[in-house]
Formats: sequence, structure tokens, C-alpha cells
Amino acid sequence: MRREQSDRLYERARRVIPGGVNSPVRAFKAVGGCPLFIRDARGSRVVDADGNEFVDYVGSWGPMILGHAHPAVIEAVCAAAARGTSYGAPTELEVRLAEEIVARMPAVEMVRLVNSGTEAVMSALRVARGFTGREKVLKFEGCYHGHADGLLSRAGSGVATLGLPDSPGVPAGFAALTLHAPYNDLTAVRDVLEANAGEVAAVIVEPVAGNMGVVPPAPGFLSGLRELTREHSALLVFDEVITGFRVAPGGAQQRYGVQPDMTVLGKILGGGFPLAAYGGRRDVMEQVAPVGPVYQAGTLSGNPVAVTAGLATLEQLRDAGVYARLEALSARLEEGLRRAAAAAGVPASVNRVGSMLTAFFTEGPVTDYASAKRSDTERYGRFFRAMLERGIYLAPSQFEAAFVSAAHTEADIDRTVVAAEEALGEVG
Repeated sequence: MRREQSDRLYERARRVIPGGVNSPVRAFKAVGGCPLFIRDARGSRVVDADGNEFVDYVGSWGPMILGHAHPAVIEAVCAAAARGTSYGAPTELEVRLAEEIVARMPAVEMVRLVNSGTEAVMSALRVARGFTGREKVLKFEGCYHGHADGLLSRAGSGVATLGLPDSPGVPAGFAALTLHAPYNDLTAVRDVLEANAGEVAAVIVEPVAGNMGVVPPAPGFLSGLRELTREHSALLVFDEVITGFRVAPGGAQQRYGVQPDMTVLGKILGGGFPLAAYGGRRDVMEQVAPVGPVYQAGTLSGNPVAVTAGLATLEQLRDAGVYARLEALSARLEEGLRRAAAAAGVPASVNRVGSMLTAFFTEGPVTDYASAKRSDTERYGRFFRAMLERGIYLAPSQFEAAFVSAAHTEADIDRTVVAAEEALGEVG
């Protein structure tokens, strides 16, 4: 595999960008080597600066559910850009997208568009605090909700990948308002809420954890959270930045039949552009300015090009056959990875929900952050590099998800499984 151009670009980048990357997990620090610099992408493939082609399971970390450069999305985006890239004023497009979100997400009655998942979570929790008059928030160990102050404690994603402690730069007073419990542990949640009775504004959760690797909710966990938050008059916030429109047309809340008070969306919503949203019950969302007293604003919120990409993506997802295809392809990959690990005698646990999955290099089930952290990250690094040499691009971290897109084919999946068999046989 040629690497000269990516290596040169990385050296240039390190002189002007911290670590040479604009998001930490991209740096390959956890898996060894230098990051790929991508030149272009089509369908299920990405091509790097040296011309190497890979079957891609990163999918821009989740947004590319249709695959890269889907013709309908590209056509719509080009037409939108020709009409102007930003207005700083309302458009019919953003009304249409808001109507689509409300129609598809069971628990969303009103929604506000923003630019990133981090911004959406930050805003949703501000609204929850304003609505309840309380300050504390309960999050789960290993769940990542963006890099806002107060939410980086015991976080997943890049924080877990790099083995970092709670981030410096976060004031102690902010961190003190964030409470923690193990994922899938209702007893611990009950204990925390009772110990902080009348003080918790919201419980925020990834309904399917995707930032400690994929960890499904245990039976009854989400419904139990719904009951406990109602009992303690706290809001339940689903962070569906990853799961929204991926694990079901109406996200995890539809798949598991549990309605939160507030929902955070991103990734697929923008069709590959910077776009996110937060929404929920009407009485809660009417706290947001200019209707209510909770302030939130953004110059590029509802950007017409990004909104167009989102609308075009959601239009393609109207076809129920897309989800059936994603389920079949993802199940095929899951079973193939299990077989490959078993044949190589490598301890592995494969978790999957819909078209997102993670192969953890550890014995026994992975049900929370503690069990995810027992994974053999050095083995994952060897496996990652061996797969890359075979033309398969996985997330450069044990603690991230692999994403299957509608552009993947059975041949792509079978090629990946063969590569996994060879890689595991080689690296052990």
C-alpha cells in the first residue's frame, strides 16, 4: 500500500494543526501509524491521497447511510449552492426539514436546527435546566455527548480512545454538576437520583451506546429510565446523534418504543453536512427564545445547503427496503466476523444494532463501559492495520462503531469477512 502522499500531508498538517488532525480520533494514535488523507469517495469506497481504494466502514463516523456522493443528494446540494450558500434568514427548506423530523421521530413535537451534535446537546441541556429550574445532569460512563464543558467526564469516543482523564480546562464547578452511573444499571440510576432528589434537571443517554463501541440497551433499561425520570420530575434526553434515522426510521425511540422528553439529532440528519437539531415536547421547547427565556442562537443554523442535503437523504430513506437491506447486510457482516474470530481462536464479542456494530477483542459480553474497557486494544490495533493493508477501512479505535451503508454490497461484506479471516490468522 502506497503511503507517500498521506505521510507528507501528515507532516505538513502537524506543523499547523494540533496533532495534524481536526478531531483527535482521526490521528491513528490508538492503532499506530499515520492517518489516511482521503481524496475522494463514492458509494462504499474511499480513495486516499496515494490512490489506494478502501471499502469504508467509517462512513464519516455515521452520516453516510446512503454511501458517499449519492447522486440524488449531490444533485440537490449543487442546485441549492447555486442559489446561495447562506442567508441568515428563514427559508422554506428549514420548515420542511423540521416537519420531516416531527413526522418521523415519535417524541419530537418541536425542533430547533443547529450546526453540530455538541451544540445540540449543550442547548438541549440548557433548555432542560431552564424548564426544571435545576442544575444537575446525570450521564452514563462511556457515553459521549460532545465536547461541551461538563460532559467530558467519563466520556467515550476519542476520550476513551486516547485514554485521557477528564479534560483539563473544564471548571470544577461545571464538572460537579455532572453525575454518573454505569450504562445499563437501573439500580445505580435510582441511587443517584435519590441521593440528589429534587436537583437533577435531566438524564441524558445514548439509547444505543455508540461511543464506547456499540453497546445495546439491556431489556427494560430505557423504559426503566423513563419511569425513574418521571418519578423524579427530571427530563429524559435521548442523544440520537448516531442512532437517529439509522437504527429505525424514527430512531432508537421508535425501535425500542420509549419516548423521551427531548431528543438530540445529527450525522444522518445533515446528509454529510454540518447540521444537527434538538427537539422534544412542545411545552419544553417553548422555553426556547424568542418564545421563551432560554437563549440559543447561531449564524449558520438552518443553512440552506446543509438542510437540502438532509432533506435529500431523508427522502431516500422513505423506502422501507433501505432498512431491510441494511439489516441483512449488517447481519451478514456480524456473523462473518464471529466466524472469523472463532476460526482464529481470538476472543471476541460482536455487538450490533441495525447497521452499526463493533467487534470487541474480549471474552464475554460487553454491556457497559467497564466491560468494553477490558478489550485488548493492542490486538485491535494490529487487526486494524492488517485490514487496512487488505483494503478495508475500519474506525481507528476499538471504542467506535463500524457503519454499514446502503451502498455496500454482499460482495463488499464477503470481501471484508475474508480479509478479517486472513488478518486474524496473521495477527492473532
